Amino acid sequence: MGTLRVVATPIGNLEDITLRALRSLAEADRIFAEDTRRTKILLDRHQIDAKPISLHEHNEASRIEGALELLREGGSIVLVSDAGTPLVSDPGGRLVAAVIEDGHQVESIPGASAVLSALTVAGLGAAPFTFLGFLPRAQGERAKLLNSYLGRPETLVIFESPRRVHETLTGLAQCFERRRGCVARELTKLHEEVVRGSL
Repeated sequence: MGTLRVVATPIGNLEDITLRALRSLAEADRIFAEDTRRTKILLDRHQIDAKPISLHEHNEASRIEGALELLREGGSIVLVSDAGTPLVSDPGGRLVAAVIEDGHQVESIPGASAVLSALTVAGLGAAPFTFLGFLPRAQGERAKLLNSYLGRPETLVIFESPRRVHETLTGLAQCFERRRGCVARELTKLHEEVVRGSL
């Protein structure tokens, strides 16, 4: 039996990685990465001589059988995303499910998380919270989803593209009016910015 390690990587600052994550990356027989260029920068920074292989939403299904063959031989695979904890609005879910179904071990190597980092600096209360990921692009679907949270007390955590922040904030303000909000961007990076106020 082999082992698939789901490894969290820094969301910005390359020093925000655990010793266990570095060891897992150095010892892996194969590293699957959402963006090999970004992962290679991390590997080079920490002097890990490995060549990551791409695994993204368009090729994930085609990577699974080769991964299972390696694991059946007792190998080890690491899965990383562009930044933060894999599978949180990132590819890898089909791989993890297939590995479990095939009887192999899956380990979480925790670390950086954009969701938790934003939640801790927002000042909106960290418990309870609900992570919605990226909202639907269609205005009607987005409004329906947001309206389902009216009157609920938890903090909502949403990912958004920089190009759609204004549109999303407008929709949030229309739906939630007096609720407080926070926009956090570039967390842990040189130009980190956190803006808090009413929606």
